[in-house]
Amino acid sequence: MEIIPLSYPINGLALLSLGKPISLAIGHFDGVHRGHQNVIRQAVAGAKESDMLSAVLTFDPHPKEVLGQGDQYYRCLTPLQSKAALFAELGVDLVFIMRFDTEFSSVTPERFMADVLRVLGVKQVTVGFDFRFGHRGSGDTDTLRQLAKPDIAVHVVEPLYENDRKISSTYVRELLEQGDVQMASQLLGRSYEVTGTVVHGDARGRTIGFPTANLQLQHAYVAPRLGVYAIVAWIDGVAYPGVMNHGLKPTFGGEPTPVMEAHLFDFNGDLYDSSIRIAFKSFLRPERKFSGIDELIRQIEADSMEARSLLANLSE
Repeated sequence: MEIIPLSYPINGLALLSLGKPISLAIGHFDGVHRGHQNVIRQAVAGAKESDMLSAVLTFDPHPKEVLGQGDQYYRCLTPLQSKAALFAELGVDLVFIMRFDTEFSSVTPERFMADVLRVLGVKQVTVGFDFRFGHRGSGDTDTLRQLAKPDIAVHVVEPLYENDRKISSTYVRELLEQGDVQMASQLLGRSYEVTGTVVHGDARGRTIGFPTANLQLQHAYVAPRLGVYAIVAWIDGVAYPGVMNHGLKPTFGGEPTPVMEAHLFDFNGDLYDSSIRIAFKSFLRPERKFSGIDELIRQIEADSMEARSLLANLSE
């Protein structure tokens, strides 16, 4: 899979080497959830049927972040690198990453069609049912169909539902805020994950018999609810079950911002400066303040037993 960064206006001469027409899925695709996957798979299938290249056009940063429609969009479900890897798993040949800035935000639907889709050599477009494009979202799927005539086919994909609610990035974010990582995983079609680098902490966990890996997240992720989770940590391609506390450590005086500390059951070794991918499997309990070390140790033992049992059942 090839990744091609773009900025508006596009230099069409740089794209002449692509060689084939394109079947394109368009969207920001934060989370690459099951609804997004459905859109992308249809674009890939259309490419195979018509001997085209399959492609995704996505945007960086999030359009709503640039347009000032919510600080929450600074935090993502899937950083750009993770999105690209998921696109590759879905069989995409090309990923166009359009720099979303104030100039691009002012492009009209007509100019988007002429200066982006036609310049890229697009012959099929696949979008979700609620797709909007152009300045202030003035274009919708009907606009897209009209502007695409007579030579670009447009396919509009209907939404998928879970619990009588449309699967969406917003729904996934809400579930994570509630700590419902299992339902979030249902919507994503995989576990919710973050990647971090192990940094030095206060080493308190080691002194009480539960060494922890303190994570410095590598991206601005959507953070799940504060509390304790059953997790699987991936280190150099090997999976280790464990528990993670995501919180403020109130028993030890508190932290100004939440931290993530993972205790891995079957790992012995030095993890400092290592990169770890954490998959959230289940919420165990809210974070709380304990009366002292002994009560905390008993609770960690109970959390670990519950996590081991739960993770064993999930793997069966």
